[in-house]
Amino acid sequence: MGIYRKQIEIVGDILYAAEELTIDQNGASITRLIQKANISHSRISKILTNLVSQGLLEQVDSRRACKYRISMTGKDFLKEYRTFSEFTDNFGLTI
Repeated sequence: MGIYRKQIEIVGDILYAAEELTIDQNGASITRLIQKANISHSRISKILTNLVSQGLLEQVDSRRACKYRISMTGKDFLKEYRTFSEFTDNFGLTI
């Protein structure tokens, strides 16, 4: 049986994927976020809605499909999440 990721880790993975996949201001498609963050479509849909409503992601309407890009608040959150995650790892703690 595999180790399950916690919700905060999934959010961090999605924000990291959105940051990495956003080229210029076009945003990343849901399909690419699913692949990069390794999460199912049904699960990511709910999380994306929450991240947009909390201002961590921005929804970008393109010609073909809805895309997402990380907001400045999302970048700040991701930076602090990485710092905290590294801190807990150094002490052998789990979050």
